[in-house]
Amino acid sequence: MKKEDKVLIIGAGLCGSLLALRMAQRGYKVEVYESRPDLRKVDISAGRSINLALSDRGLKALRLCGMEEKAREICIPMYGRLMHDTQGNTFASNYSGREGEYINSISRGDLNAILLDEAEKHKNVTIHFNSGCKKVDIENKVAHFKSYDTAEKFKVKADVIFGTDGAGSSLRKSYVSERKFLFSYSQNYLNHGYKELEIPADKNGNHQISKGHLHIWPRGDFMLIALPNMDGSFTVTLFLSYDEGEYNFNNLISEEKITAFFKKEFPDALALIPNIKEEFVNNPTGPLGTIKCSPWFYQNKTLLMGDSAHAIVPFYGQGMNASFEDVFVFDEILNQNLGDWNAVFKAYQKARKHDTDAIADLAIDNFYEMRDHVANPLFKEKRKIEMDLEKHFPNQYSSKYSLVTFNENIGYNEAMQRGRAQDKALLNLIADDKVHTNLEMTKNELAVILKKVEQQTKEILKEDKIAGL
Repeated sequence: MKKEDKVLIIGAGLCGSLLALRMAQRGYKVEVYESRPDLRKVDISAGRSINLALSDRGLKALRLCGMEEKAREICIPMYGRLMHDTQGNTFASNYSGREGEYINSISRGDLNAILLDEAEKHKNVTIHFNSGCKKVDIENKVAHFKSYDTAEKFKVKADVIFGTDGAGSSLRKSYVSERKFLFSYSQNYLNHGYKELEIPADKNGNHQISKGHLHIWPRGDFMLIALPNMDGSFTVTLFLSYDEGEYNFNNLISEEKITAFFKKEFPDALALIPNIKEEFVNNPTGPLGTIKCSPWFYQNKTLLMGDSAHAIVPFYGQGMNASFEDVFVFDEILNQNLGDWNAVFKAYQKARKHDTDAIADLAIDNFYEMRDHVANPLFKEKRKIEMDLEKHFPNQYSSKYSLVTFNENIGYNEAMQRGRAQDKALLNLIADDKVHTNLEMTKNELAVILKKVEQQTKEILKEDKIAGL
């Protein structure tokens, strides 16, 4: 591997644009090909995932590339969840008991645009749009494209090829079709899909509900969430089964039934969405799936990164953050000067895959937590104790959510193992009536609880290790 090597990146989304920027900063010659039009010139959101949650792991990678401050300029801080019941009552649950820990709502398109702008400032970066990759000859490192402007077919040869082209990755499909090596691949879907709607700004351009929260309408088998946008609007996402329950995407086909569904389950949200019927009918329903595969690389020739390697469902708000962290970890491996791309790719996968598998599993867990558990009295009690422990013992205790979201130097796998053990320990203590939140507890009383949780957590982790969990 030499700085003269031609690096080809397939996909100019969030992961691809950040990778292109970092590789350019390291002095490589980078060519990027993107199937879609330039989002800085054409609106390509089409009702899908226009805003995301940016947290510490993603900010760490942006900081590496000198982009953290520019990203923060287009962020809206969200300090916790605000739950809405069917009567319009709300209750808040902070993300952390510590000061200064929050996640950020950010526009996917705006973030992607500033990364593309920054990458193009480097003379050693060229970005081509409307160029769809049809297949990759992984043995000879040749990618085959079709121009959507001219219908011309062409091919590009490189010294190394990165696939950052998302869950439908053409490079990953080529791994399957070319059969050059043993490749394991799984794609699992939830029975739920998602549809995006909008709460517009008020007549003065202000947010109609609190912009400092991620709003959730939990309803057991389905839910609605809303994230704030810079223009005063909210992106609202309905997560609903395709074919189960009284209401599902397959039977919500008439304006009358759509309205009846929202009047019954989300009356306060319905009052804020003036174009509910048009948006529900016209905006697409997207699937929710998890992709795991191995290996991510082929010899010293190609590497999958981001959603191409490990697409996850969105319920931990970590999809973008995990992809950005991929770039950070890859950069750390490059710093080891291992000598050739094969060694780099092998070390990168070894360092990274157990963490991406973990966040995929955590995201599924959080789907059920957000949908079913956040309104559960036992969950509320556990969360209250966690907040108190984090507030009074900020350096000793972090909840599972905090370990995943705010502890950028702890891998997802470690965060998952520790967090699950802590959850089990705390729930056991609550169930056995050994801790409670009926009264405000003193710091000394909380210290006793912390010691019990730490002891039980240690025992559970030991048992899990013995059991091979």
